[in-house]
Amino acid sequence: MIEIHHFGKDMKELLQERVYVVNVAGYIFYNFVIGAYSYWGPKAGQDIYHMASADLMFGGITIVCGIFGTLAGGFILDKIDSTISNAFKLLSGATFLGAIFCFGAFCFKSLYGFIPFFSVGELLVFATQAPVNYICLHSVKPSLRPLSMAMSTVSIHILGDVPSSPIVGFIQDKIHNWRTTALLLTSILIGAFVCWFCGIFLHSVDRFNEESEHGVPATERSNLRPLLDDGNDEARTSQ
Repeated sequence: MIEIHHFGKDMKELLQERVYVVNVAGYIFYNFVIGAYSYWGPKAGQDIYHMASADLMFGGITIVCGIFGTLAGGFILDKIDSTISNAFKLLSGATFLGAIFCFGAFCFKSLYGFIPFFSVGELLVFATQAPVNYICLHSVKPSLRPLSMAMSTVSIHILGDVPSSPIVGFIQDKIHNWRTTALLLTSILIGAFVCWFCGIFLHSVDRFNEESEHGVPATERSNLRPLLDDGNDEARTSQ
């Protein structure tokens, strides 16, 4: 019961962190789209562009753009000065441009127009990985960091990619047009953009180096030698 009480107290405190909540809300919209892309993308590509190897095509684009986009996002965030406000700027900018390119990709009738536009769009939207996790870690106090990351992961799956696939499938069953379905799905990225754009104007405090309840800065706790090691050293000295 004590653990449940502490968990409830921590959850209440976490949900009062507006910067964190807005960040995760945008992440949910983002993951809703990415999850549906990964599930329905090959089917849509095969129907719209008659791809011979739709699974291989979408998988290859996702892997390559995912790797380079994630690395680029972290590199850019370091270059523009790593702050919560700048992270939100990077998130909103990359998502907005990525949404435009992905939306434009599905407007092309030719596969040769779709592939480069969709690749650039994926590269941009994957650039959000570093800044979104940066905000999750820097917007809460040290003792809440594990919970903040855990709840972020749970939220983006339960509210994002898990329901997105059946919802998109339901829409497609109703309208029977994969191009329209893909465009509707891509437009949901605007929800992520709006959340992250609003985050720029929220009052934010970087709490990464804030002292924990024990009065020791988080960056110093990792450098402390465990007490058992001290005991072992003393034992060896006495011998």
